[in-house]
Amino acid sequence: MIPPRLIFRKDRMMVLDQRLLPDRIEYIAVRDAAGTAKATRDMALRGAPLIGCAAAFGFALEMRRLKPGTSADIERLARRTAGLLKAARPTAVALFYAADRMLDLALAFAAAHPGKLSPAARGKFPALLDKEARLLTAEDEKACRDMGEHGAALLPRNCVIMTHCNAGALATMGIGTAVGVITAAHRKGKIKHAYSCETRPYLQGARLTIWELMREGVPSELITDNMAAHIIKTCGVNAIVVGADRIASNGDTANKIGTYALGVIARYHKIPFYVAAPTPTIDMTAKDGDAIVIEERSCDEVTYVKGARIAPKGVKVRHPAFDVTPASLITGIITEKGVISPVTRANVRKNLGK
Repeated sequence: MIPPRLIFRKDRMMVLDQRLLPDRIEYIAVRDAAGTAKATRDMALRGAPLIGCAAAFGFALEMRRLKPGTSADIERLARRTAGLLKAARPTAVALFYAADRMLDLALAFAAAHPGKLSPAARGKFPALLDKEARLLTAEDEKACRDMGEHGAALLPRNCVIMTHCNAGALATMGIGTAVGVITAAHRKGKIKHAYSCETRPYLQGARLTIWELMREGVPSELITDNMAAHIIKTCGVNAIVVGADRIASNGDTANKIGTYALGVIARYHKIPFYVAAPTPTIDMTAKDGDAIVIEERSCDEVTYVKGARIAPKGVKVRHPAFDVTPASLITGIITEKGVISPVTRANVRKNLGK
């Protein structure tokens, strides 16, 4: 079993420190929005759906701590809190979805209770926010189960599959997105073998995904990123599945750096390339992949591994954390509502019911 990623208390949230995995299982106590944002920026807390769930509880913790006295206080504090949370990571849209959902709830409550808050209203407000955060978490758990079922149905028997980065239980509050598809298919006896790319520079595949696959009993091996094309060619890989941090309205998909290359390789070798992501990952305001902000992270994450420097001192470094795979390279996008295929703007809208 994968350890709990978030443990909720009335006055704090215990966050599994994913920087220490797989060596140690330790938790960080977060008591407000600033602590939630810091854990997210520092990568102790990571995975697009998970940081959304955490943001919802971070919002609730912050508003409980500040104890607003008037509806104007609620509006001001809620806007500030949502902005603080959204600034933590610019690419993962699930974070924005959760923060805005909590903000909308707070603003609606303020509008319904104008002026000075009564003691009853002050008591009701934190419970309302807690309930919404728990609802958002339950929705993520169900979405993961449904994506697992939809994705497993796409895979052939004796499937040899590859994945990149970590889109498993550790990235969500459920069984995961891409890795959830693999584990769901494994439980149905459909997985012959799985390959996890190590995912430089942060090594989510080496530290997290292969650990999850091993704990689930999935026959699997770890490979370095630059082995992918060779393994696909020589080892019978017949599907690739990855997660997503943001999907534009036309289906262009931002995911961990290196995903685009796998999409190109999959097209050359004529194997299906799937993206598994819940619908809050789809940003209908983004016309295409060019509208997605690509986060640039610290050069230290490239030049150091577990505190050891692996590059010359003073070297110049680029570290885009994500890349965008064009919709034309994606065989299907697996959401909790079904599979978007072919991946077109019209089919994205149809999946969302818009």
